[in-house]
Amino acid sequence: MRTIGFSYFKKTGGLKMKYIHVYSRKQAIEDGVLVDVSEMAKEVGIMIPVAVTKRLWEEVITPDPNAIGQSINGRLWDALFLLHIEIKRSKFHITSLPFTFSYQCVFVMGEKDHRLFQLKAVLSNGDDLKPVFTIMLPDED
Repeated sequence: MRTIGFSYFKKTGGLKMKYIHVYSRKQAIEDGVLVDVSEMAKEVGIMIPVAVTKRLWEEVITPDPNAIGQSINGRLWDALFLLHIEIKRSKFHITSLPFTFSYQCVFVMGEKDHRLFQLKAVLSNGDDLKPVFTIMLPDED
Protein backbone atom coordinates (compact mmCIF):
# COMPACT_ATOMS: atom_id res chain seq x y z
CA MET A 1 0.00 0.00 0.00
CA ARG A 2 1.51 3.29 -1.05
CA THR A 3 0.32 6.84 -0.61
CA ILE A 4 1.61 9.28 -3.18
CA GLY A 5 1.90 13.01 -2.64
CA PHE A 6 1.89 15.46 -5.52
CA SER A 7 3.81 18.69 -5.74
CA TYR A 8 3.75 21.26 -8.52
CA PHE A 9 7.07 22.93 -9.20
CA LYS A 10 6.83 26.38 -10.81
CA LYS A 11 10.43 26.38 -12.00
CA THR A 12 10.06 23.22 -14.07
CA GLY A 13 6.38 23.76 -14.86
CA GLY A 14 5.71 20.12 -14.12
CA LEU A 15 4.20 17.76 -11.65
CA LYS A 16 6.56 15.76 -9.49
CA MET A 17 5.41 12.81 -7.39
CA LYS A 18 7.03 11.47 -4.27
CA TYR A 19 5.95 8.90 -1.72
CA ILE A 20 4.75 10.52 1.48
CA HIS A 21 3.99 7.22 3.17
CA VAL A 22 4.70 3.58 2.32
CA TYR A 23 3.03 0.71 4.17
CA SER A 24 4.59 -2.51 3.00
CA ARG A 25 3.04 -5.97 2.88
CA LYS A 26 5.79 -7.13 5.23
CA GLN A 27 4.79 -4.44 7.74
CA ALA A 28 1.09 -5.36 7.38
CA ILE A 29 1.98 -8.98 8.25
CA GLU A 30 4.12 -7.87 11.21
CA ASP A 31 1.27 -5.61 12.42
CA GLY A 32 -1.29 -8.41 12.13
CA VAL A 33 -3.31 -6.64 9.43
CA LEU A 34 -2.52 -9.59 7.15
CA VAL A 35 -1.88 -13.23 8.10
CA ASP A 36 0.80 -14.99 6.04
CA VAL A 37 -0.49 -18.39 4.90
CA SER A 38 2.16 -19.05 2.24
CA GLU A 39 3.36 -22.35 3.70
CA MET A 40 -0.04 -24.02 3.47
CA ALA A 41 -0.62 -22.37 0.09
CA LYS A 42 2.51 -24.14 -1.20
CA GLU A 43 1.12 -27.47 0.04
CA VAL A 44 -2.07 -26.77 -1.94
CA GLY A 45 -0.08 -25.87 -5.07
CA ILE A 46 -0.02 -22.06 -5.00
CA MET A 47 3.66 -21.23 -5.31
CA ILE A 48 3.56 -17.47 -4.72
CA PRO A 49 3.17 -15.77 -1.33
CA VAL A 50 -0.40 -15.71 0.01
CA ALA A 51 -1.88 -13.74 2.91
CA VAL A 52 -5.41 -13.37 4.23
CA THR A 53 -6.86 -10.29 5.87
CA LYS A 54 -7.23 -10.19 9.64
CA ARG A 55 -10.99 -9.81 9.22
CA LEU A 56 -11.27 -12.92 7.02
CA TRP A 57 -9.08 -14.82 9.49
CA GLU A 58 -11.16 -13.81 12.50
CA GLU A 59 -14.66 -13.94 10.98
CA VAL A 60 -14.37 -16.95 8.67
CA ILE A 61 -11.17 -18.99 8.98
CA THR A 62 -11.29 -19.22 12.80
CA PRO A 63 -14.26 -21.49 13.55
CA ASP A 64 -16.90 -21.03 16.21
CA PRO A 65 -16.16 -23.35 19.15
CA ASN A 66 -19.63 -24.91 18.60
CA ALA A 67 -18.84 -25.83 14.99
CA ILE A 68 -18.16 -29.55 15.36
CA GLY A 69 -15.40 -30.90 13.15
CA GLN A 70 -14.12 -27.48 12.12
CA SER A 71 -10.53 -26.28 12.52
CA ILE A 72 -8.43 -23.33 11.41
CA ASN A 73 -6.20 -25.61 9.32
CA GLY A 74 -9.20 -27.30 7.69
CA ARG A 75 -10.92 -24.05 6.81
CA LEU A 76 -7.71 -22.47 5.56
CA TRP A 77 -6.99 -25.54 3.42
CA ASP A 78 -10.49 -25.31 1.93
CA ALA A 79 -10.16 -21.59 1.13
CA LEU A 80 -6.73 -22.10 -0.47
CA PHE A 81 -7.65 -25.30 -2.32
CA LEU A 82 -10.77 -23.73 -3.81
CA LEU A 83 -8.70 -20.74 -4.95
CA HIS A 84 -6.22 -23.14 -6.55
CA ILE A 85 -9.07 -24.88 -8.39
CA GLU A 86 -10.49 -21.52 -9.50
CA ILE A 87 -7.10 -20.51 -10.89
CA LYS A 88 -6.76 -23.78 -12.81
CA ARG A 89 -10.38 -23.76 -14.00
CA SER A 90 -10.51 -20.17 -15.20
CA LYS A 91 -7.89 -20.43 -17.99
CA PHE A 92 -7.53 -16.66 -18.14
CA HIS A 93 -4.73 -14.50 -19.41
CA ILE A 94 -3.51 -11.93 -16.92
CA THR A 95 -2.39 -8.84 -18.78
CA SER A 96 -1.93 -6.50 -15.82
CA LEU A 97 -1.95 -6.42 -12.04
CA PRO A 98 -3.89 -6.21 -9.85
CA PHE A 99 -6.16 -9.03 -11.02
CA THR A 100 -9.12 -10.18 -8.91
CA PHE A 101 -10.61 -13.66 -8.57
CA SER A 102 -13.96 -14.23 -6.89
CA TYR A 103 -14.91 -17.64 -5.56
CA GLN A 104 -17.12 -19.27 -2.94
CA CYS A 105 -16.61 -21.49 0.12
CA VAL A 106 -19.16 -23.13 2.41
CA PHE A 107 -18.27 -23.39 6.09
CA VAL A 108 -20.09 -24.81 9.12
CA MET A 109 -20.66 -21.81 11.36
CA GLY A 110 -22.52 -23.39 14.26
CA GLU A 111 -24.15 -26.61 15.29
CA LYS A 112 -26.51 -26.70 12.28
CA ASP A 113 -25.58 -23.54 10.43
CA HIS A 114 -23.82 -23.69 7.04
CA ARG A 115 -22.90 -20.44 5.32
CA LEU A 116 -21.76 -19.69 1.81
CA PHE A 117 -18.96 -17.11 1.75
CA GLN A 118 -17.93 -15.12 -1.28
CA LEU A 119 -14.17 -14.60 -1.17
CA LYS A 120 -11.99 -12.26 -3.19
CA ALA A 121 -8.37 -13.05 -4.04
CA VAL A 122 -6.31 -10.21 -5.45
CA LEU A 123 -3.16 -11.00 -7.39
CA SER A 124 -0.92 -7.95 -7.18
CA ASN A 125 2.69 -6.84 -6.85
CA GLY A 126 4.34 -7.46 -3.51
CA ASP A 127 7.01 -5.35 -1.83
CA ASP A 128 9.66 -6.67 -4.24
CA LEU A 129 7.27 -6.26 -7.22
CA LYS A 130 6.86 -10.05 -7.54
CA PRO A 131 3.27 -11.40 -7.62
CA VAL A 132 1.45 -12.10 -4.35
CA PHE A 133 -2.11 -13.12 -3.47
CA THR A 134 -4.23 -11.48 -0.80
CA ILE A 135 -7.50 -13.21 0.09
CA MET A 136 -10.27 -11.16 1.67
CA LEU A 137 -13.99 -10.65 2.00
CA PRO A 138 -15.67 -8.93 -0.97
CA ASP A 139 -16.08 -5.54 0.74
CA GLU A 140 -12.39 -5.33 1.73
CA ASP A 141 -9.59 -3.84 -0.32
